[in-house]
Amino acid sequence: MQLSVAGRVALITGGSKGLGLAMAQAFAAAGGAVAIVARGAESLAAAEAGIKAATPGAQVAAISADIGTAAGCEAAFAEAEAKLGKVDILINNAGTSQRGPFLEVTDALWQNDLDLKLFAAIRLGRLVWPGMQSRRWGRIINVLNTGAKAPPAEGTHRRLPRRRHGPDQGPGQRGCEAQHPGQCHAGRADRQ
Repeated sequence: MQLSVAGRVALITGGSKGLGLAMAQAFAAAGGAVAIVARGAESLAAAEAGIKAATPGAQVAAISADIGTAAGCEAAFAEAEAKLGKVDILINNAGTSQRGPFLEVTDALWQNDLDLKLFAAIRLGRLVWPGMQSRRWGRIINVLNTGAKAPPAEGTHRRLPRRRHGPDQGPGQRGCEAQHPGQCHAGRADRQ
């Protein structure tokens, strides 16, 4: 199937490796501009170079930010808009899969997961929504992991809503959804 997202701009968190990088590569190959956000400057540089090598002429903005904080979310969004003009599609993909016996998972680990997976999605969603509303088009996609669909007995239970949200305010298309890509090899297991 041939898809074209020419003229669209996606901001992808966790975009320097694994599934986030694969999405960024596919988006660029389909003609869209992409902002990849992650904390590691080296992995971002490698990801940006790889996308541009695979898709000559691709518009890629590599943005180093810690989206586990409100300031990091604001900085990532501002830089994406400054470099690419707008954000049409937000893909919330950042996060690790921390596991451990329920009673041994500390409040700090819970808070880190909530900041990176839940609050970053909320904060970035708030930032991109007004532009999507004014352009009368936009998408927010929250990527889930297997633990969100079938949490392991020994793991923490984390889940973002798996339904469409948002007002349908007249003509135009806006929406927010969560996607569970199923089992895929994204390299995280190799890095542990």
